[in-house]
Amino acid sequence: MAKLTDYVMTAEAAEILGVAQNTLRKWAAQGKIPMHRNPANGYRLLKRSDLEKFLRKVESSRSSKPKRKK
Repeated sequence: MAKLTDYVMTAEAAEILGVAQNTLRKWAAQGKIPMHRNPANGYRLLKRSDLEKFLRKVESSRSSKPKRKK
């Protein structure tokens, strides 16, 4: 069973990813990043490990794209 410390709320997750909270909510709605709900209060929660995976995926896609010439 996962610990509550394995999760962060939307504001902290957005800060970790360097995006706005609304952007993060949109990505979650689009299925780009998994989001969970706290059963006690309904708050959105994101697993730290999912955020790390998402960052690695974004980073690998950036490094594999050819660079544009000016």
